[in-house]
Amino acid sequence: MSVLEYAEDMNKKVEEVLKMCESLGIKVAKADDLLDDDAIVELDNAFANESDEDTSSDVLVDEEIIKKMDEDDYYDDAIDTLIDKKDAIYNSEPTIKKKKNKNKNKDKDIKEAKKAMYKNKEKLVSNESETDKNVILYKDGMTINDFALELSVAVTDVIKKLMTLGIMASMNAVISYDDASVLALEYNKELKKEETTDISNFEMFEVNDDPKDLIERPPVVTIMGHVDHGKTSLLDAIRESNVIEGEFGGITQHIGAYQVKYNDRKITFIDTPGHAAFTEMRARGASITDIVIIIVAADDGVMPQTVEAIDHAKAANVPIIVAVNKMDKPGANPDRVMREMSERGLTPDSWGGDTLFVPISAKTHEGIDKLLENLLLLSDMQELKANPKRYAMGTVIESKLDKNVGSMVTLLVQNGTLRLGDPVVIGEFFGKIRTLKNDLGEEVVEALPSTPVEVTGISGVPTAGDKFMAFESEKQAHQVAEQRSDVAKLKSNTLASALSLDDLFGKISEGLKEINIVLKADVKGSEEAVKNTLSKIDVEGCKLNVIRSGVGTITESDIVLANASSAIIIGFNVRPSGKILDIAKEYGVDVRLHNIIYKVVEEMEAAMKGMLDPEYEEKVIGSAEIRKIYKFSKTGNIAGCYVLDGMVKMGAKARVIRDGVVMYDGAINTIQREKNQAKEVKAGFECGITLENYQDIKEKDIIEAYELVEIKR
Repeated sequence: MSVLEYAEDMNKKVEEVLKMCESLGIKVAKADDLLDDDAIVELDNAFANESDEDTSSDVLVDEEIIKKMDEDDYYDDAIDTLIDKKDAIYNSEPTIKKKKNKNKNKDKDIKEAKKAMYKNKEKLVSNESETDKNVILYKDGMTINDFALELSVAVTDVIKKLMTLGIMASMNAVISYDDASVLALEYNKELKKEETTDISNFEMFEVNDDPKDLIERPPVVTIMGHVDHGKTSLLDAIRESNVIEGEFGGITQHIGAYQVKYNDRKITFIDTPGHAAFTEMRARGASITDIVIIIVAADDGVMPQTVEAIDHAKAANVPIIVAVNKMDKPGANPDRVMREMSERGLTPDSWGGDTLFVPISAKTHEGIDKLLENLLLLSDMQELKANPKRYAMGTVIESKLDKNVGSMVTLLVQNGTLRLGDPVVIGEFFGKIRTLKNDLGEEVVEALPSTPVEVTGISGVPTAGDKFMAFESEKQAHQVAEQRSDVAKLKSNTLASALSLDDLFGKISEGLKEINIVLKADVKGSEEAVKNTLSKIDVEGCKLNVIRSGVGTITESDIVLANASSAIIIGFNVRPSGKILDIAKEYGVDVRLHNIIYKVVEEMEAAMKGMLDPEYEEKVIGSAEIRKIYKFSKTGNIAGCYVLDGMVKMGAKARVIRDGVVMYDGAINTIQREKNQAKEVKAGFECGITLENYQDIKEKDIIEAYELVEIKR
């Protein structure tokens, strides 16, 4: 910040700040000169010390007096006593000398003294209501200065203790809850988080229900797996055998979620359209699934989408059951499935692992009962409970606009009871529940926890993953919806912000202990080498966790997973398309591309230590497709190219891309147009290109020309 901004922030005159800078050797001369972080810390410490000096002989608060402050008249006497002490201080010559550069306005000091006394009286009253005087409240956005006031210690002491933890921060910097907890212990205090009181931010509410009101709720289950492995067949088989009341044919209005009854207990299934949608909802903060079933065909084994399902389920941190389907087929090999799944971290319980494997046939219904029994067993282990006596809270499963009835929204009630006519806020929209239908399309008057329902009467079409809450009055719901709408307008991107290397050091300082990585490499050997190297990096007690690794170029699925898990994507010797990079930018996902292992390690360690080198951004200037190869004994292979977009320049950096994988990264040596040498060739024209020290080109290869441009951090 500038000197002027700092002066305004500290309620000081610019001249005071400049004078202090001069005494500290900080080189600034005028109000708009900039102060770096180190200078701000020095100034904060200097002004704080000065403040301590200032009040060292000013007895603002006498603890004995405060303890007796029960009556207002006594309190007024205390103020008089304080003023007398102030008079004594002002009549003391050494004190006057000490204060020669300070504001000597006695009246102003007395006013401040009164303010301090009354503030302490208020604090005393609030502390009297506290059963434990050693408990202090942590509030969101609390600065180090605020925290020091709560601890009743000098801010300089807190800053010094933070330095011993390796954290450099100014008094106006925000202190994280984890750091505040550590410091509170140093002063024999217990830190507690202040509960969110802003009703419009109901996603952040931590619901504390009376244990007497809690009842067992049905588990919420999602089925995932590779296409054609029998997900739909399994869903149909379960519904056909175990529909709650009514026949299978009654399910005409499928709403993306349904309930079945087995052994007199309900199970809720969420029918998501795919892994991306499942993770999109998680990216929006919706944790709706209690258990994930991964379905694998016994005759096919683990396929690419099976691996994706494993990654997404693991990232959601929920129990997993593996359903080995198609056991009725002659080529069924369940042992192969168990072996391949155990290689990916899901070891069968029969092999001593902790993942339940159930052989089934969706066609013959073999093993369906065993699968449902295991679901209920996992549910019991999780002790899933909810309070039906409160106003409903939950999540949007899907929504659509019907031209006849308006917005139709499928909700999953996660806590409380949703009733017909309840005023609700869904996302940023308001409404009153006009119709309430269950998964069979039947009209109901209420929905208990873990029940999926379709509602109408909402003012707009919310997004899957949006939270909802019911309120006591329409007026209150309407106000909350307006507040949320205003907040939504201020946010340019509703998706969760993924982590970037630039802010990594700050996050580690705030207490981040694990950094998630999605790794993609050109070949299996590279993947394993980079993965092993990354797992050994340990800076500031913070570990790297590779949540997905694979061979091939970076895909949209990788970006969705990285966004939901706040992960960084590392591409080793691969090159994603421009479209994929645009999607990554849209999601706010940091994609880092490398072709040397030690460079990957260097960059990650530098980012974790807060010492990143200047960053260069690649600017792709054009690309050309190789359509014919000409062989010459003197010059080697010449690529006969057609420039697809932009332009190719002689001497520009270039890479050869084959099926999304980088085969070569170097530079363009020469460009020939007809029989003449050319400096550049634009899109729509043909030319001959030779590359520096590279001959292994093939038809259909893409030559991508690019420049490196330094960007400011």
